[in-house]
Amino acid sequence: MRKKKTTISLWLLLPGLILAAWLVYQIPPVHRRLAWRVEVAMTYLRGVINPAGPMPTPLPTPTDDGRPTTVEPPTPTAIPTIQPTVNRQPSTATLITVTDTPTPLPPSIALSAPAWEQQDMNNCGPASLSMYLRYYGWEGDQYDISNVIKPIPEDRNVNPEEMVYWVRNYAGWLNATFRVGGDLDLLKRLLAAGFPVMIEESFYFDDPYWPNDDLWAAHYLLLTGYDDASQVFLGQDSYHGPNQKVAYARFDEDWRIFNRLMILVYSPAGEPTLREIFGSDWDENTNRQHALDTAQSETQANPDDAFAWFNLGSNLVYFERYSDAADAYDAARNLSLPQRMLRYQFGPFFAYFQSQRIDDLLALTDYALQRTPNSEEALLWHGWALYRKGDLNGAIGDWRSALKANPNSADAKSALDFVGASP
Repeated sequence: MRKKKTTISLWLLLPGLILAAWLVYQIPPVHRRLAWRVEVAMTYLRGVINPAGPMPTPLPTPTDDGRPTTVEPPTPTAIPTIQPTVNRQPSTATLITVTDTPTPLPPSIALSAPAWEQQDMNNCGPASLSMYLRYYGWEGDQYDISNVIKPIPEDRNVNPEEMVYWVRNYAGWLNATFRVGGDLDLLKRLLAAGFPVMIEESFYFDDPYWPNDDLWAAHYLLLTGYDDASQVFLGQDSYHGPNQKVAYARFDEDWRIFNRLMILVYSPAGEPTLREIFGSDWDENTNRQHALDTAQSETQANPDDAFAWFNLGSNLVYFERYSDAADAYDAARNLSLPQRMLRYQFGPFFAYFQSQRIDDLLALTDYALQRTPNSEEALLWHGWALYRKGDLNGAIGDWRSALKANPNSADAKSALDFVGASP
């Protein structure tokens, strides 16, 4: 009888214990220590229930006689050279074109490294940007940034545009921009002129987050120096630690997957020097045209390079050549891409939506949400795909979920406003 009463008492206490545990979990220091472990466990469980497969290949498209045919990768000559003025207005700012022979670069540079900051969960972007700002004397930390652009810790991605927005609106006297299509020489010239550079690169996990995990992910890295004798860049890595050495030999392989992105933070006094270093590439249209030409050349040199095709598609999206971009993304998908690719890059969503390939958009956003259920970008575009399919309620549900994933998402708010729905 006593044993039975004890069992009943424990069952009566259980709801209270669960509530107490939940309340303790909400305490910020406790939450920060445990949230990552909870996230890892839930991610693995989802991977067991819904196993990871390859990214879906392009869906068949109808022919004139109504019979479907598979999509073949476009040949390099099928993608015309895009002039930088198409659908974009060139900058009115005066550009400096460097025509003289550049001053020889010093064999090594080591800029003053800012105080290192270890990233919190999914926070490599804000942590790297925080270190970057400290180089200029800023006195904040990653949470000042993440509280605005990713207030939910489980948000796994921060876009370059979001970080540039934060600097321009919250960092006082500093400015920021980003360019693509860089190369190692340009990085060295920027570092030699006293400008750290933040890049996005490949990252490989030590342990799988689900069965058959390919371990690939994205990561931001702040470069503060280089050494030609050792053939390395010096980077402040929010995950691995300060003063990490990255070999030239593997640097571009990890960097090019992100269209060789460069994020630049600078004071107003530094802008003339940046303009001189970039020359005509300081103009965003010219810079994109350069990146497009590079990607096109790389697809011609190696038609089996999925990342070159992907970069080609992303640069075509910039010029609003959506049908051509979709063809380039088709080629990349036929050649295989990492499982998490659509967690970080969203050009295919634009391309398939604008070229009326809604079934492909649904297939890709479904896949992206299998891997990253709270991706605000995938939820946004899944909602637009449902909207095009006539499922207004489903679209509103997706947009509200996107807003829950990031309460500051202007795109999700705009989508809900567009259909007259409440958040």
